[in-house]
Amino acid sequence: MDCAFLYSVIAGRDPRDTTTVELPSSVEVPEAVDLTGLRVGVPVQLNEVEGIEPGVKDAVRRAIELCEELGATVDTCELPLSVEYGLACYYLIAPSEASSNLARYDGVRFGPRAEGPGGYFEISKRTRDEGFGDEPKRRIMLGTYALSAGYYEAFYGQAQKVRTVIGREHAALFERFDVLVSPTSPTVAFPLGARTQDPLAMYVSDILTIPSNMAGLPGLSIPCGLSEGLPVGLQLVGPQFSENTLFRAGHALEQALAFDVVPERLR
Repeated sequence: MDCAFLYSVIAGRDPRDTTTVELPSSVEVPEAVDLTGLRVGVPVQLNEVEGIEPGVKDAVRRAIELCEELGATVDTCELPLSVEYGLACYYLIAPSEASSNLARYDGVRFGPRAEGPGGYFEISKRTRDEGFGDEPKRRIMLGTYALSAGYYEAFYGQAQKVRTVIGREHAALFERFDVLVSPTSPTVAFPLGARTQDPLAMYVSDILTIPSNMAGLPGLSIPCGLSEGLPVGLQLVGPQFSENTLFRAGHALEQALAFDVVPERLR
């Protein structure tokens, strides 16, 4: 419900942001306590991908069963290409666009500026070195390489084509379903800094959320249980501009799950 309240404030077109649009309908604060009439799809690939912890699978499976108890119709479906190529597609497109956008960051026109004397190029070099951590630098370099002469079409261009395929694969499912469900992450939260030395392991943590992001679709994550004493996320994904449906489904499930956001050990 809090998400719906917040979204009702920030949603809509901003005249200063060309990437925003008007919503086709107003945001509704959810009141539903059941899921009668809702068509729920369970993508096999998103729910069976390698690396999902047993405790996460169990909690999500119970939440899916609860959807049926609340009146929804539930059936399995397929997203093979989205899951197989989504991660690689994202890590070409997102770094490329980050590289392109941050090429303007020089510490002169905007943003923090490195201290000390020097000409424009020297100051820009120090500013970018001091202003970005290892991960932003890694993504900028990856994106710069993907956009470089001779590689643009082979990497960035191909990734955009794959993105179109991912969008079509999702669109086909939304002719049959209103909402797709899966775990939000293959694992529960890992210790701070545990994967900083292995960027690939960090990237793979996003494997279940990236396909819908690449398709440009709204998603909602709610806690659906505990595994090893930590919350398990349940991801709900809908077609474009289906936020009201997601809020309704999320609210009804939250009421039925009655998940306690304050662990007993912290009381």
